[in-house]
Amino acid sequence: MTLDSGSADIIQLAWARHLGLDDGVFAAARMLDADAAVSGAGWPPAGGRILRADESRKSVDFVRLFGASALVGPQWALDAAEGIPDEELAQHVTLLTITRHHGGHGLGAAALFFADDLPLLQPGEELTVSHGNPEAIELEGCCPPDDVNEVGLSELEHRFTILLDVQGRKAPVACGAYTEWEGILAHMGVLVDPDWRRRGLGSLAASIAAHEALTAGLTLQWRTDVSNKGALAIARSLGFSTGGIQTSVLLG
Repeated sequence: MTLDSGSADIIQLAWARHLGLDDGVFAAARMLDADAAVSGAGWPPAGGRILRADESRKSVDFVRLFGASALVGPQWALDAAEGIPDEELAQHVTLLTITRHHGGHGLGAAALFFADDLPLLQPGEELTVSHGNPEAIELEGCCPPDDVNEVGLSELEHRFTILLDVQGRKAPVACGAYTEWEGILAHMGVLVDPDWRRRGLGSLAASIAAHEALTAGLTLQWRTDVSNKGALAIARSLGFSTGGIQTSVLLG
């Protein structure tokens, strides 16, 4: 599905606030990008990007969103990135290289997907869906630590856990969840028991959470590691639109 142009503005506003930038900076970059395309010039005209120096920041973050890019971190990181094309800066290894003398490590590159409307998936049978924490915690205990850490169910306020009959009891098999992000977006995540994957349960749980968020008037955001093929497939199958990439490293 395609995003409404107003939704793109909302998404860029949320990210501008998240990165400590002026509210309209991404929108201005998009306008300049369009003007440059008409004139035959590249954006930005001087080969730069949106920059914000923050000497107290404990990370370096590069975000490319709907064609506009931003880099936030200490001034030495901004200087080191000067002249590096966006395509290279979006690669985690590039940020690790320019921060190696400052202890750059971790985080990685994540694909960003967004939606302002989605088709509603209908289950083939009646399901039990829990909103409780115990079921989500039990599900985390059944999943690999890397998956648990990436999804971060404990940080997502609204959880919708699908329960199925397993060995005579209702057991959690998949959870879709979201939390309000910058007061504008619904930041989403989905976690599925490895024994129940590839059966459409992740897509179904995510759809339940997504429509609850849409009903609350939020625009949907899906962020997942670029190497997480399962999560990427779910986002695309649900109808999320590709919006950009976030690449980050921790310092020290």
